[in-house]
Amino acid sequence: MPEKEGIEIGTDAPPSEAELQAEPPESMNGDGQAPSEQAEPEANAEQLREELEAARQERDEMLAKLQRSQAEFENIRKRLQKEKDGVVRYAASDTIQSLLPIIDDFERAINAEGVPPEIKKGLELIHRRIFEVFSRAGLVEVDQHESFDPNLHFAVDRAPATEEQSDQQILEVYQKGYRFKDRLMRASMVKVAVKE
Repeated sequence: MPEKEGIEIGTDAPPSEAELQAEPPESMNGDGQAPSEQAEPEANAEQLREELEAARQERDEMLAKLQRSQAEFENIRKRLQKEKDGVVRYAASDTIQSLLPIIDDFERAINAEGVPPEIKKGLELIHRRIFEVFSRAGLVEVDQHESFDPNLHFAVDRAPATEEQSDQQILEVYQKGYRFKDRLMRASMVKVAVKE
């Protein structure tokens, strides 16, 4: 193969194994490392341990923050779902409450004296149908217990109890009370017997 001008092709062969296993230079000690390099691994190992510990501590802090954030998010989600369910569940309550005076008027008209039977029958039919619609929505009449219950009744009048009457006995209901689903919408207005 002809040689190109200006380029030398070396005939040197790669070093033999014997040459490779020759004694290290004087700057190296018995293990093949320079004396300054021996101290470095120990210092590096200590530094790596410290960095590892710092990374673990940071990881633990971040994990705790993540868990708190997840718990807060879950609590907010549950609270919003509960509020949404409440809004949907009681959406009709304001409308029904505003229409309760109409129910009261029908009841007064039905119980009024001098109303012709045909008109009374028509009023009863309309009253019953309106109340059926309200009942399907969740309106229920408050039970008229024998005795006064401050959670269900509102005492607007009182009278001395006779021998046959007990203390706090309801004598008369002036206005019916209603519940809407599980909430009291309007307390019954009652007259109560009081023993003195």
